[in-house]
Order: sequence, then C-alpha cells, then structure tokens
Amino acid sequence: MEFFRIKKDIPFMRRALIFNAISVVTFLLAVFFLFHRGLHLSVEFTGGTVMELNYAEAPQLEPIREVLAKAGYQDVAVQNFGTSRDVMVRVPTRPNETSAQISAKVMETLKTLSGPQPELRRVEFVGPQVGKELLEDGSLALLLVILGIVIYLAVRFEWRFAVSAILANLHDVIIILGFFAFFQWEFSLPVLAAVLAVLGYSVNESVVVFDRVRETFRNSRMRHLSVPEVLDHSITSTISRTVITHGSTQMMVLSMLAFGGPTLHYFSMALTIGICFGIYSSVLVACPLVMWLGVSREQFVKQPKAKQEAVV
Repeated sequence: MEFFRIKKDIPFMRRALIFNAISVVTFLLAVFFLFHRGLHLSVEFTGGTVMELNYAEAPQLEPIREVLAKAGYQDVAVQNFGTSRDVMVRVPTRPNETSAQISAKVMETLKTLSGPQPELRRVEFVGPQVGKELLEDGSLALLLVILGIVIYLAVRFEWRFAVSAILANLHDVIIILGFFAFFQWEFSLPVLAAVLAVLGYSVNESVVVFDRVRETFRNSRMRHLSVPEVLDHSITSTISRTVITHGSTQMMVLSMLAFGGPTLHYFSMALTIGICFGIYSSVLVACPLVMWLGVSREQFVKQPKAKQEAVV
C-alpha cells in the first residue's frame, strides 16, 4: 500500500556527513545533560509512600492532584487502578516524616474536597532499595533487548547492519533520556516501558530499510547502481510506507498526549520523541553507518561456482 511514489531517488547519502554531525552533537548534548543534571526519578525508583484509596463513587483525579499540590506534596502520582473507584497515590519520601504521618496528612487533605470521601485501604513504604532493584532490572532489560536485536540483525542480514542499527537505536534512547534530564521531567516505570518500546519500534524501521537494501543489491537490473545510490533508492522507495506507519502511530500517541492526562503524559512524550528521532536515525544515521562500514553487493549476491570439466 502506498499513498504516493517518488520516481526520482532522493540523494540522502550526499548529505550523510552533515546528518551524522548533527546526530553526534545532539547525542553529546544528551550525554552532557544526563551527567550534569541527571534523571528526575519517580517514587518507584527513589522510594516513598504508596496509598490505596477507595471511593463510593468514581472521583475526578485532577482535583485530587491540585489539592495535594497546594498542600505541599509535589511530584505526587495519582492514578486509577483496578476500577474507576480505586485510586493509588504515590508520595515521595519527606524528611522527618514517616509513612504513617504522610498518609494521615494526605487523608486529612483529601477529606477537604467536596464529594465522595476516600477510604484508606492500604499504606506501604517503598524503600530506595526496591527502587534500586527496579532500576537495575530495567537496565538489564534494556541490555538484553539490545543484545537480542544485534543477534537477530546479524543472523538475518550481516554484522555491518547489526552494528549500524544498534548504534542508531542507542542514539534514540540516549536522546530521549537527554530530553528528560534537560527538562527534569519525571522518569517513571511507564517512561522506561516507552523507551523499550521505542527501541523495538525504531529497529523495525531499520529492518524495513535494510531489507530493501538487500533486495536492491540482489536485483540484476540495478547492478549499475553504486552503494550510495542503492541506499538512496532503498530509502526513497520506503518513504510512503514510513509516512503511513509513523503517521498512524504518531496520531495515536498525540491523542494520548492530549487526552491521556498526567498519568500518560510523560509516557506519550517519550514515545513522541522516540518516534520522531527513530525515523531520523533509521534513515539518516543507520544507512550512512552501513555505507562507511563497507557494505557491498558481493556480500549478498552469491558468485556462481565454476563448473569442473570432466577428465577424459
């Protein structure tokens, strides 16, 4: 399925050095902000008090967030779980206050709201050790995903494609983290899930382009094309598919960003950044890297074996 077809190949590889210079600068800025400012970790990673509340009627979450913010509880996570009448409140650790004291003050604050009154079902303290384990498990998951992608691409294509794709995808991940470090947006478990999703989503775009590269190399009618021309043709011929796929996904993500509320805000923000940079890296970072690593037609076209003449 195609919305349009570009008849003349766009010479992307002529500007490959410029595109990769932009990528290097953006990557280095992201790394700088990660080390200089660090990530603003959520309660899941830093520890805090988790409260489960039940209401007789489904409450509005935004007034709950506002009244807690006015009471001095910043970076509080308020979301539904299970049913619309069940609410989970996560409050960061506060100095010189125990979980019991925090939960008591939160309940007093929430009871000032008009409407259905909350019933406290459960209170527990999430320690920093649990957050450390979550961070380590998340990092391990990210590493395993990267290794799996490298092995898959090396088996399906060739090691040059595997190295190029993983460098381009790590470029996307670091830039997402750089945005969160620069703006000090809250980095939570949903955001970590979004980063992992972007990693898989971005590599899918790389696989589509690489598959077209392999087909073009094997096409006998295109043997006259040089390696940069093959890459230009492969990218140009997949642009329509890229617009359809990424446009549809971005529409869904933007709807979550606009109407999903605070619970999905940073999740959809991470996906939005990842999708935009995923297109850029898959096309304008991965392909030049493949070219510079020395990809050639001979790696995909099997040379015919010379027939041995029978000795009389």
